Amino acid sequence: MEVFDIFSEINRVPRPSKHEEKMCEWLIAFAKQHNLEHEFLPVEPGAKTGNIIIRKPATPGYESHEGVVLQGHIDMVCEKNNDTVHDFMNDPIQTYIEDGWMHAKGTTLGADDGIGVAMALAVLTSNDAKHPALECLFTVDEETGLTGANCMPAGHLHGTRLINLDNEDDGQICMGCAGGVGTLAKFRYAEEAAPKGYFAAEIKVGGLMGGHSGEDIHKGRGNANKILVRLLYTLMNHTDLHIAAIDGGNLRNAIAREAKATVLVPMDFKENLRILFNLHVAAIENEMKDVEKDVKLELTSVSSPATCFPKPMSDRLIRALYACPHGVFAMSRDIQGLVQTSTNLASVKMREDAEGKYIEVNTSQRSSFESEKHSLKEMVACVFQLGGAEVEHTEGYPGWQPNPSSKLLKTTIEAWRQNEGKDPLVVAIHAGLECGLFLEKYPNLDMVSFGPWMTGVHSPAEKLNIDSTHRTYRWLLKTLEML
Repeated sequence: MEVFDIFSEINRVPRPSKHEEKMCEWLIAFAKQHNLEHEFLPVEPGAKTGNIIIRKPATPGYESHEGVVLQGHIDMVCEKNNDTVHDFMNDPIQTYIEDGWMHAKGTTLGADDGIGVAMALAVLTSNDAKHPALECLFTVDEETGLTGANCMPAGHLHGTRLINLDNEDDGQICMGCAGGVGTLAKFRYAEEAAPKGYFAAEIKVGGLMGGHSGEDIHKGRGNANKILVRLLYTLMNHTDLHIAAIDGGNLRNAIAREAKATVLVPMDFKENLRILFNLHVAAIENEMKDVEKDVKLELTSVSSPATCFPKPMSDRLIRALYACPHGVFAMSRDIQGLVQTSTNLASVKMREDAEGKYIEVNTSQRSSFESEKHSLKEMVACVFQLGGAEVEHTEGYPGWQPNPSSKLLKTTIEAWRQNEGKDPLVVAIHAGLECGLFLEKYPNLDMVSFGPWMTGVHSPAEKLNIDSTHRTYRWLLKTLEML
């Protein structure tokens, strides 16, 4: 089967992170349809989601060669524009092609990492590909918790070389990546009656590019949460500001594209509100004119809400969000242009649990150094703890240290040379990959990562280059043949 035919089928299957059960069923049916040995490894006993291994014997002449693992994740980031009607739990991704690129209509495309999965499945169904024994490992929940890689048991993979198909740059081989961890803050509160005789307005920030918090964090793109809270902090210092609602960003590994808040100010401050808002808009547009050409801020009057956050809590929240670092913390001193350490103020959400209502703030920290990663997560935690929040950290994941002497790396370089007549780019990246976690269970694995050219991942601007996808698949086939 052709790569894009398989990708089209994959995009008919809903696969949000932590809800990949339909995709697991589809992969098992695919293996049975093509008479391929398969194994389902649930993330916990009785779970309907889990990692899947599909195996194919070596082609004639390759039986004595060491086996190869092809690996990709089956979940996708589910982001859509506010005006797009789409149910990621049930609706297929609607795609179209324009100027040599595949896009989705108002949503993420799912090429991260659906196209990598499609390439692995295309090799499995190919009658012409030459390769050693193959194990195609498809993991779950890479985007929000690396659950599949974390839960991958030892003893199930027999190949000694692993090709991760979760990269986004044409002709680029990744030989290492940063580790990551999440820091979550909860500001608990009990609602109180909104003050009478106040002017109510909704402030919106939108039109930002967003993007991947690892791949794009150094590009100077705007963070909607930071833009919004900067204005809220200004207002708080000029008047008796009350907040009735706040919402910004979505996923921990995506730079926030949109944010909004419902605020109340004294009626006699109404005109000053508009003046300060306009000054803020002018400042943001001037600061970001070379990066965020479509940034848009809106101020609209709304009906006065019945309740709002307690004033002390909302003031602490604003100060903590304003103080929370976002962006590049350190650049690598060893690899030119590589971000070493960063943090992302990802989302601000209103939540409720058995203990009551709270504001949840999600952040993520990445670093090539475990020590610096943990130091930065504690710095972020201190900011929120000083603001009176409860703070917890995710389990996180380790980095993958580069191995320039890797035999698989040398073969992959030579395969690109033979196909394209030039050298590929060999890099380490700031984004997180599952490779470091595989090394914990399979310490002798020799690994590389590559994939086709994508831009705008983790946002509705995600697009996939058609020619690069064909080149990358030919590269994969050539590498397998040379192995």
